Amino acid sequence: MYFYILSVEFRGIVQKRFRWGRGAVTENEIATIVVDACFQIHKRLGPGLLESVYETVLEHELKRRGLHVSRQTSIPIRYRDIHFDEGFRADLIVEDKVILELKSVESTAPVHRKQVLTYLKLTDLKLGLLINFGSRLIKDGITRLVNRLEETATNPDFPL
Repeated sequence: MYFYILSVEFRGIVQKRFRWGRGAVTENEIATIVVDACFQIHKRLGPGLLESVYETVLEHELKRRGLHVSRQTSIPIRYRDIHFDEGFRADLIVEDKVILELKSVESTAPVHRKQVLTYLKLTDLKLGLLINFGSRLIKDGITRLVNRLEETATNPDFPL
């Protein structure tokens, strides 16, 4: 068990949250940190670079903020006790709880949302974010997708 210090900047206000132990951070808190990191990256680098650039920088930024991040994680298909490794790969998985699928395109298509929902169902994770760094405004490029996520009352400390 170890101590997390999560520093989140939201609307110009730096908030610090203290958490004990791995897994103490909720999906919604992770999403808030990810959205802030994406905003900072988009502000510094702008839109339209290759997806791999944003993936590398976002991984670094989230690790800098104290989160565990897995990159290009293989997602197998399990069916009737058979394990198929079909080459699905999640761009980033944060804290083993939230899947991030990054794009750098003019606009996302319905197939991109299906991709994230497929990953969520195959991993049995609850929250995924489809993030399009190709959007002129990053807030327009973030889509939240859920797989049986129990929403709690809105937490004013971590608005989305």
